[in-house]
Amino acid sequence: PPHIRNQEIRPQLAKMYAPLAPPRRGYGRVKLRVATVAILACVVGFACMSPHQSSGSRLSASAPASATAKKSFTFTRKHVADCQRRLVARAGLEGKELDRQMQKIKKYCENVERTVRRPTSTVQIGKVPVGSEHPIAVQTMTTTNTHDVQASVDQVMQVADAGADIVRLTVQGKKEANACMQIKDQLIQRGYEIPLVADIHFAPAVAMQVADAFDKIRINPGNFYDGRKKFDELIYDDKSYNEELEAIEEVFTPLVDKCKRLGRAMRIGTNHGSLSARTLCYYGDTPQGMVESAMEFARICRKNDYHNFVFSMKASNPLVMVQAYRLLAATMYEEDWKYPLHLGVTEAGEGEDGRMKSAIGIGALLNDGLGDTIRVSLTEDPHLEIKPCKTLAGIAESRYAQSEDILTPTWKEQFRDWQSYQRRETDLPAQREADKIDFRGLLHRDGSVLSVVTPQMLSNPEALYEKLGAKMVLGLPFKDIATTDSILLTSVPPKDDEVAWTALKRLQDANVGVIVRGEELAKNGPIDNSVAAVSLRDLQSGENSLPGGSERMVVEVRGDESEADLEKLFTLHPQPEMILLNPKQGSSRVHASRRVFDFLEAKKSRIPVIHYYPTGSEANKESFILTLGSDLGALLVDGYGDGVAVGADWNAPKDAQDFDLDFLRLTSFGILQGCRMRSTKTEFVSCPSCGRTLFDLQETTQAIAERTGHLPGVAIAIMGCIVNGPGEMADADFGYVGGAPGKVDLYVGKEMVKKGTHCSAPKPKPKPNG
Repeated sequence: PPHIRNQEIRPQLAKMYAPLAPPRRGYGRVKLRVATVAILACVVGFACMSPHQSSGSRLSASAPASATAKKSFTFTRKHVADCQRRLVARAGLEGKELDRQMQKIKKYCENVERTVRRPTSTVQIGKVPVGSEHPIAVQTMTTTNTHDVQASVDQVMQVADAGADIVRLTVQGKKEANACMQIKDQLIQRGYEIPLVADIHFAPAVAMQVADAFDKIRINPGNFYDGRKKFDELIYDDKSYNEELEAIEEVFTPLVDKCKRLGRAMRIGTNHGSLSARTLCYYGDTPQGMVESAMEFARICRKNDYHNFVFSMKASNPLVMVQAYRLLAATMYEEDWKYPLHLGVTEAGEGEDGRMKSAIGIGALLNDGLGDTIRVSLTEDPHLEIKPCKTLAGIAESRYAQSEDILTPTWKEQFRDWQSYQRRETDLPAQREADKIDFRGLLHRDGSVLSVVTPQMLSNPEALYEKLGAKMVLGLPFKDIATTDSILLTSVPPKDDEVAWTALKRLQDANVGVIVRGEELAKNGPIDNSVAAVSLRDLQSGENSLPGGSERMVVEVRGDESEADLEKLFTLHPQPEMILLNPKQGSSRVHASRRVFDFLEAKKSRIPVIHYYPTGSEANKESFILTLGSDLGALLVDGYGDGVAVGADWNAPKDAQDFDLDFLRLTSFGILQGCRMRSTKTEFVSCPSCGRTLFDLQETTQAIAERTGHLPGVAIAIMGCIVNGPGEMADADFGYVGGAPGKVDLYVGKEMVKKGTHCSAPKPKPKPNG
């Protein structure tokens, strides 16, 4: 609407993107002009209007968003949709055609009710085709100095033998570009025809040179022309914005022409941490800025009739990464473009945390049928990235091969807002006057972890307390920062097992909830002050008695219930404290769960939902982490879920656990932290290393983690060089960035506090900050 001005709408936009940030602080200063609403709305003959083509007012890249507005305006998806509908309606469309065009605007994947791979064109990268008609290609990146030809050749052969389809090498200068031809020749002589990709930053001339040797060029729209990222205050008006676009086209077009002539592929790879000053000025560090940054370069490619390229939208924050890819896919649906997507969470880190973050981001998108080639970026040797890559690709391929989910009733999604993250609002358990214990500890406001416990575990209480993450004071357990919130007890302990009953009482005294299946309590109970878990199908509308000493109730939901059964949730007395959501085996967990959440949102329900994830089918810990992150991450990134219960299926308990209880608890907290819900340990943003890295990244990361791993809520960035360092670090409290060989620059937030520090003895953090 014309009365809405830039300074008035920006605070509302900031609220949309704020939840993507870690819970410790807001997402940042979001700058977006109101005219971008028109971009989403312009279909069926409407010309897309980019922000710099609207009014001539100027925005500052660092000025705070105005908090004053003459007229209150809540910028929500509904308002956007209403605006879009009015604009589309003006084109004279009615009925089904109008609905079709409206659906086209909202669409970001082929089907939100089941996994269907997004149709794409085929991009030829050497001898490897990438696109929806081909298997998902897996790739990695070398960590050697590219000008060291022998070391680079050896590492490429190593990752090729491990199963990589494509390998990327950094090419930062002419010395490295000269080595690329030798690397390619030596690999061919040894029988390796694996496609090679040149990673280019800052150097258009180097890109032109290496295109003679390699099969694909990766360019970063944020620094291909603009150079090193700074945090200076820069102001662009329409004239300067357009002048820079023209300069980019002049520099970029020769590379496009050469790639077209030689049959080379290209990746237009946006990184959240290295957006240009011009993009930051108009959009801030937002997913929309990432998309527009890539689209500018894609339009130049298309203008020159070059189409052999793929997109990527990488970020170290999985929530930002997922939203950026979805927004890019939606934009391509609007434009009727079919270019493939390269997926990856950049700077994911190492070990289980790095795998979990990658599984959350990559897995969420693969669940929606998005993604044609993937890389799991780990601060480890490159060949170790291939196995998790193949695991994620295998999970996706198996879902594509599955027939339609016949276990989940047909439904139509109405309420999930994929364009902005906001966790569903719920009510935590409340204390009642007659309660004998404190039931408020059943759940945690930032996300809960529930653990499956057997009576046999209660017989060794000290070991159990430790595995549940409790701290011990005078032999008694107390909750700590990463203690299990509630336990799912598979059965009632034998009456004569005094040790088990004492352990159970001490857990309750420590404010750990004890949840037991209702039928078990009725048969072998009571357990005083317990919580009964009852299947929704076994409950009747209205009053329901609580069995075996229980004082509260939770409801088990499988996702295949009829709407009539789901309706019972809102008539039950007493009202359930939570829903344990465990979709039936054989159904699609993600889509069956989405159906339940859509129903809850339709009824404006505030009942918390815990995702119950039984173990059993995973071969090893790595496979388990990747599968768990892929399945539950796809839901948690949409704000769907208040916690996780990971363990053996308590409806069919085994004599032995599939995985250690301590591992399952820590993994559960890991997925909550990876989804930016509950922080229980230091967050490390560490790059995977490449030929640009100016110090031993793996050794340094381990040393820093050992000294700072006890700081929950603190984010520390460890970056090998300046390419993404200062940018991705903007989401961190402290930064450690390679500035020269063997030396690093220390940052507090965006401010460099010490330059050229020798990295042999990394400090936990600068002393002035504690």
